[in-house]
Amino acid sequence: MNQKAMNDLLPTRLDMEQVTEAIMARKRAMGLTWLGISESIGMSEVFTTSACLGMNSLPKDKAEKLSKLLQLPEDIAVVLTEPPNKVFSQTVPTDPCIYRFYEIVGVYGETLKELIHEKGGDGIMSAIDFDMSVERVPNPKGDRIEVKMSGKFLSYNQW
Repeated sequence: MNQKAMNDLLPTRLDMEQVTEAIMARKRAMGLTWLGISESIGMSEVFTTSACLGMNSLPKDKAEKLSKLLQLPEDIAVVLTEPPNKVFSQTVPTDPCIYRFYEIVGVYGETLKELIHEKGGDGIMSAIDFDMSVERVPNPKGDRIEVKMSGKFLSYNQW
């Protein structure tokens, strides 16, 4: 058997970028929301969205539910269960929505650090043992977006 014939027998491996593209296409085509998808699989809206965008992995049963819901091939579920490479650009994004979060950290990062230390001591807020929610809140001055983040406090060891 020649090399080309042997290569044709090897499975084609989907990467996370292809999985995200497939999920986004099916979500759009089916008119679904992240909230609807997350409720269907029994996970939080933020975590489900993050996993579908390639920054977290899903438990096998949740990945399979998501694939079935979106009528996607089983290999999608396999990729969704794999630990991701959590790599993101170190340059400040120009997308206005994402840039504003960089701006918030730029303006309030030192304040957040100071308040975390004052209230908890010398440590950090975990991004591993972490929850987040995003809600639209009516306000007479114009609707607001409320982002709540809750991470376990991790003290620095002293030795």
